[in-house]
Amino acid sequence: MIVGHEEPVAAFLDAAQSGRMHHAWMLTGPQGVGKATFALAAARWLLADAAGPRVPRDRLDVPDGHPVSSLLEAGSHPDFKLLQRLPRANSDELARSINVEQVRGLQPLFATTPSLSSRRVVVIDAIDDMERAGANALLKNLEEPPAGTIFLAVSHAPGRLLPTIRSRCRVLRFGPLEEAQVRVVLRRALPESDDREIDSLVRVAEGSPGNALRFAGLDIAGLDAAIETLAARGDSSNALRTALGRALALKSAQPRYEAFLERAPSHIAAAARRGKEDMGDTVALWRQARDIADRAVRLSLDPQMTVVEIAGLVAKLAHTETAAKG
Repeated sequence: MIVGHEEPVAAFLDAAQSGRMHHAWMLTGPQGVGKATFALAAARWLLADAAGPRVPRDRLDVPDGHPVSSLLEAGSHPDFKLLQRLPRANSDELARSINVEQVRGLQPLFATTPSLSSRRVVVIDAIDDMERAGANALLKNLEEPPAGTIFLAVSHAPGRLLPTIRSRCRVLRFGPLEEAQVRVVLRRALPESDDREIDSLVRVAEGSPGNALRFAGLDIAGLDAAIETLAARGDSSNALRTALGRALALKSAQPRYEAFLERAPSHIAAAARRGKEDMGDTVALWRQARDIADRAVRLSLDPQMTVVEIAGLVAKLAHTETAAKG
């Protein structure tokens, strides 16, 4: 069930039922707000609607017992294809891009008519991840779409795509969810989480449940509390930042360390947005923190020293806010 996004859902259903169904759709908006969830739900609905038995016409819902649902869950629907980054060989990491061979791999699907109805669906999550050669190969399919084929392409940054691809897609725009809607999504995804964790995840989500879910199980509330203490009180003795650095440098704390690299610069950015006379100084602190966090990932910097350095920048917020009040 789709939470929120009433306008794009209504526009898509209207097109599907009015005979004006475009062959390619680009789903744009911030990362983590539910574009991929919509794409998969829309694919399920399109395939079920075409194959029968009939499905609800006013929402993108397909009963779990529907034959199309069973095939999709088993990964064996002959008229559906999902393009996404693949795992690297002998690694849990994903490849940098959707490669051209994956796009060319669609051709056997297009060489025959759909198997179970008059329709087939290709979901691309995300088209931003497609290498240039792959994008050019896909463009040929968008220019001369195979009969009965609907493309649903997720895009977090459509401005980076080939203009010729954008021009062949109808755009559906997705915005951040309201807090109550984020809470519903998180409750479904994390049924065993307590209210404290859900509340903390709602705060960090900023309308993006997908963003919040990356921090699940990391005691993000405790991490944010430590950052807020540094910002409010400063750390003239270096005790707070040293203790935080030691805690986050542990091998078992790697996920919390990576969360800190995101949350600390975000906290400084929020302080800059609230600032007045001190805004310039705070923006400079944010840039320093962001640059250090970026280098920490790319260059595998020492975690303890990195935390101490960024925490020191957060602690300077106490001085800039005091100076502004003075």
